Amino acid sequence: MNDRSKNWPHLTLDEAHGRLTAPGAPFETVPAMVRGVEMPVWKHVPATAAEAFARAMAHGAREFLVYQQERITYDGFARAGLAASALLTERGLKKGDRVVLVMRNLPEWPAVFMGALLAGAIVVPLNAWWTGTELAYAILDSGARFVFADAERLARLVDLPPAQVFVTRAANPPPGVTVLEDVIGAPDHWQALPERAMPDVALAPEDDATIFYTSGTTGAPKGALGTHRSLTTNIFAAPFSEARNALRRGKSEPEGVKQKQRITLLAVPFFHVIGSLSVLLPNMVAGNKLVLMRKFEPAEALGLIEREGVTVAGGVPAVPLALLEQAGGRDLSSLELVNFGGAPSPPSLAARIRESLGAMPGQGWGMTETSATCTTHSAEEYLYRPASCGPALPVSRLKIMKDGMEQPPGTAGELWAFGPNIAKGYWNRAEATAAAFRNGWLKTGDVAMLDEEGFCTILDRGEDMLIRGGENIYCIEVENILIQHPAVADAALIGLPHPILGEVPAALIQTRPGADLSEGEIREFAAARLAAFKVPARVRISQDLLPRNEGGKLIKSVLRRLFGA
Repeated sequence: MNDRSKNWPHLTLDEAHGRLTAPGAPFETVPAMVRGVEMPVWKHVPATAAEAFARAMAHGAREFLVYQQERITYDGFARAGLAASALLTERGLKKGDRVVLVMRNLPEWPAVFMGALLAGAIVVPLNAWWTGTELAYAILDSGARFVFADAERLARLVDLPPAQVFVTRAANPPPGVTVLEDVIGAPDHWQALPERAMPDVALAPEDDATIFYTSGTTGAPKGALGTHRSLTTNIFAAPFSEARNALRRGKSEPEGVKQKQRITLLAVPFFHVIGSLSVLLPNMVAGNKLVLMRKFEPAEALGLIEREGVTVAGGVPAVPLALLEQAGGRDLSSLELVNFGGAPSPPSLAARIRESLGAMPGQGWGMTETSATCTTHSAEEYLYRPASCGPALPVSRLKIMKDGMEQPPGTAGELWAFGPNIAKGYWNRAEATAAAFRNGWLKTGDVAMLDEEGFCTILDRGEDMLIRGGENIYCIEVENILIQHPAVADAALIGLPHPILGEVPAALIQTRPGADLSEGEIREFAAARLAAFKVPARVRISQDLLPRNEGGKLIKSVLRRLFGA
């Protein structure tokens, strides 16, 4: 499918941004002082979680959440959120208290998340994949006074730190634990909850709102402390990207966005910043529908797309890759956009989505410390620049730093990010905060380049870059080559110690079902496309999924152990 047009782009990037952010425009930006630093902010975005919730309440009887056979309207969701907020206030919550939320993708998750924010809490979403020890660490580290969990997560917390505990979907709750359904009812009955007024809690844009723990692939997780402004800034990221694409193709606005409700399949966890800040909040404010998956399974996801007429799907890159592998014979004609992010993706993925699914591809770049999205990249923009993660949003800035100096376009270096979405710092980690945050800027650790127009290309995570005999090897470059082999479903590159060269590259290959591939074939394939020093010295081939964390990032420590390193 060829989307290239002689008329693209109708406007330059600067022209499109200028029109959309001008005074009176829907995405107008204005200067604001954020923690002592002046920066642009969206004028019309909700300034706090309370303002975002108020906009959601206005959608009334429209369907919002679908989970298995449960269907919850915006009105039912709003009643549950306000009930959760009242519950916390009655139990003695004070503004700034931490509320841990640890459960799978259930309707209760967004109800508790929003309810706690309305009550003035700092919400601490925890990784539902963590062990009891890891969960206890974060509960203690955050100093949480309240814990909301599903039955499976609660069962892991044998030695629960002191806190008021609430559990949902538990057949035999332990003594001393409050059953959430006894207070706010089951989701199917939220519509019958009494109406409540919004809590009388003064919230400001710079008030603390969330602590999201980093994935911890290189050490103990750190809690990134975000504000209400940090989390609501994301609400305009996706709609701005759509509007920019429309202007760039010569249209006045995205086609059909005002005529129908978007239906998004949520295949990533709410506890990830993508799930909560990039997906939940923007769709909640816009009145769209979310189809929840407890855990991503490709066959189930394809069935839900067909059954619900899903228009937007995605998550981390592993999600669309899995959908593409198993999409044969399915009716996926409702799909309009397949979005992904949170981890590197092969440049070929955009074209494969367009050609095989008929949907437009979309991605962006961000991290826990940026409260998700800093860049957006979709539709023709992405198809024409498949290796890029897009330009910065108008409220964000990017720069490339090396040896303490900002670098010109086309030069690789460490990516720094700036904007109202950047976290305040790390919870109770003054030294780590000072090392990573500076005058509104975040030192990301990513190795990247910017072109003349400001389009960003991520080359690698700095700590994952290999140096073989003095030559830099960017893992993502080699991985993108390996995944082009028709027998390869996924690939990872790591560095193994070498007595002379320092490090040598080693590749782990996940083959497609039924494919036959040898180490010699993959090395020959790489040698034909890469400089000799980049060709993997060792290759391990398996049909097993590569180990990734909840954000879709490869867990390099596990990969090295597979080689005995």
